[in-house]
Order: sequence, then structure tokens, then C-alpha cells
Amino acid sequence: MKIAIVGTGYVGLVTGTCFSEMGVNVTCVDVVTSKIENLNKGIIPIYEPGLEDMIHRNYDAGRLKFTTSLVSCLDDVEVIFSAVGTPPDEDGSADLRYVLEVARTIGQNMNKYVLVVTKSTVPVGTAQKVKAAIQEELDKRHVKIEFDVASNPEFLKEGDAIDDFMKPDRVVVGIESDRAKSIMERLYKPFMMNNYRLIFTDIPSAEMIKYAANSMLATRISFMNDIANLCELVGADVNMVRKGIGSDSRIGSKFLYPGCGYGGSCFPKDVKALIKTAEKNGYNMRVLEAVEKVNELQKNILFDKVSTFFNGELVGKRVALWGLAFKPETDDMREAPALVLIDKLTSAGIIVKVYDPVAMDECKRRVGDLVEYATDMYDAVLDVDALLLITEWKEFRVPSWGVLKKTMKYPLVIDGRNIYDKKELSELGFHYSCIGK
Repeated sequence: MKIAIVGTGYVGLVTGTCFSEMGVNVTCVDVVTSKIENLNKGIIPIYEPGLEDMIHRNYDAGRLKFTTSLVSCLDDVEVIFSAVGTPPDEDGSADLRYVLEVARTIGQNMNKYVLVVTKSTVPVGTAQKVKAAIQEELDKRHVKIEFDVASNPEFLKEGDAIDDFMKPDRVVVGIESDRAKSIMERLYKPFMMNNYRLIFTDIPSAEMIKYAANSMLATRISFMNDIANLCELVGADVNMVRKGIGSDSRIGSKFLYPGCGYGGSCFPKDVKALIKTAEKNGYNMRVLEAVEKVNELQKNILFDKVSTFFNGELVGKRVALWGLAFKPETDDMREAPALVLIDKLTSAGIIVKVYDPVAMDECKRRVGDLVEYATDMYDAVLDVDALLLITEWKEFRVPSWGVLKKTMKYPLVIDGRNIYDKKELSELGFHYSCIGK
């Protein structure tokens, strides 16, 4: 089976590579020439555990190809996945210009049946816009060629995307014809052999499922952060509260970890887009509006703790940040709490030194020389007045506290992910603060 993936960002590259791993012949397409040239040289544009080796293996086997020309492969493929970016527009709604450009290109150049599948996260109704754009171009050519559209939203966690694709909780496919259903069943058959669920729905429902899923997870995070902040005020321990409510089988424990806010390429964008979709249809998503507000406020919480501890006397203080990416096992800093924190700290006259195992280059690209860059986690804490943990990378979990005590100017540890033990650090002479205690 031959397919094309348009867009070699996070979703497109993982999707194409994993399909090729299962024996599908995949052509990945991107208009950015430098990206395609690098991929053909084996240079991977994103960090994702296991992805680089898988790309090299399938590229060498001839199952995975990279090109800048969608037109060149249109006659050969049976399915085209559109995995281009849908960045938030100025009003928070999803920008569909790239999705529709792909559709128009297909309509202008297709010569036989093709199934066009939207893989990008898009608002309800997008597939119909794609269908209309393709048909409009066919009408301009005065040709009649059958085609189908479908929606196949991705549910990939950065840092664990390979397993998520190869061993999915579920695969959701929105279709409107038996032919499209048959093709998608054939494409996903290798993944279903271990009884992973392939769920067929109508197209609008498939488009909504993605937004609803991410919004539910974001809601759990903001809810737990709200509870954590109240726990601090009333003297409760949020970790005990989390365990207590998480043991209820109706609730469960996932995504109930308090912290300094969520970020990344999905949750912030998708919550905004769903709010905007509701507004366009005359409805207010009151819960999600609160979720978004809580998260924006939560990104300030570590700065507020620093300011409170030093009674607002911040100019000239030195602070170390451990972690920059929005979560471990990725270099993604989109909407990361670290960016808000860096801005607040430096604006207050604080000297900031940062360290992250993989996101240092991304930080340099985003904030430049606004901060100092450490060579390792211990270099970051040399002569600092406070250490702030932002991202719970494994290497940060059991540091040498003796080394920190000797090298830090002042032994203040502010734990933005609640991974350390307050009793242990207090006994070692540290001042310790976390979220929700």
C-alpha cells in the first residue's frame, strides 16, 4: 500500500515513520526545502525517543521517502494524510490556510481516486471544507474524479509517541463512505491484530473527539492545580488529596498531578480553538474558559513563591531553572511554563541560569541571551539564591543534595512538579516549597 503524508512536523513525521515500520510505502511531503534536504541526509528536525533510529531503518529499506512535491506522488498513492500545521489565529481559532492549500493542490492535480484524510487537529466542519476545496478545483478543470475525505485525529503524547502510535488505546476514523472505511481498515489492520480498538464514526464526531479529549485532560490538570492552591491556604496536602480522589475508579489518577501549568503544542491551542468554535455557534464553553484562566495564572505561581520568599527584593538575585521543555522527553517549548517564568524573573531584575537535557537549543532560539546557559544541572546551581524545578526529567529526580548545599549561595528549592521530599530536604538544611502543601 502506498500513502503520502503532507507535513513533516511532529504528527506527520511520526505518523509516516510508524506506517512505514509496518510495511506501508510512505512518501512524506513538506514545502520547506531545507527540512526535506536534512531528512534525506538523516538529520531529524524534532526530538522524540526512538524516532531517529526508526526513520533511518525505513529510509534505508526504501519504505520511507521525503520530497517537496506532492504532485510527483499523487498518481501513485491511495491515501493522502494532511498533517500540516493548524496554528491558532489571532482570535484563538484554528488557522486552516495550510489545510486548505493541500486540498486545493490535490484538486488541481489528481487524476484518479484518492482518499484524503485529515490528521491535523481541526475544528468540526473542516473535512467538509476540504471536500469543497477539492471539488471546486476539479470543477475548474471540468473533470469528474471520485474521491473521499475522512478524519483520523492523532492521540500522540510527546515523549511517548512511538508507543502511542504502534500500540494505540484507540484509532478514531471519521468516514462517510464504505470505500473509505474499507481502505482505512486495510491500512490499520496491522495495528489491530493485538485487539487495539478501531472506532469508526461520522466525520464531525471524529473531529470533535480530538478536541474533547485534550480539553478533558487540560480540565483535570487545571482542576487539580486549583485544588492544590486551596490546599496551601487551608493546610491540606494535595498529594494526599490526589491519592484519595484518584483511588475512586470513577475518577482515576491520571492527569491529577498539580504543577506550574500545562503547555505544549496541543492543550493550550485546542482549548482555545474549542472555545472559539463554541462562540461561533452561539455557545459559551464556561468550564473551558475557567480551565484556560487557571492555567495562565498557574504559570505565575513559581515567580510568586520566589517573590514572597525574598519579600519582593529581587533585583540582582540569581535563580537556576531545571527544565525548559513543557514536559520530559521532548525539546518542545511551545506554551511552556518556563517561558512565562523566564520573562517574569528577568523583568524583575533576576539573573537566570537554565539547564535542560535536550531543550537548550530551543531555548536559545526563543529567548536568546536573556538567560545564562549552564553546561549541566550542577553548573546551573553555582552561587544561586534559589533552584526552581520546572520539568521533571529523570536526571533531576535524585540529585546530589550535598553538592547543591555546598554550591548554592542560598539553599532554597522551589519544586514546580512535587517530585522531592520536604522532610528529607528540611533535614539537609534546605528551604523547600512545592505546589499544594
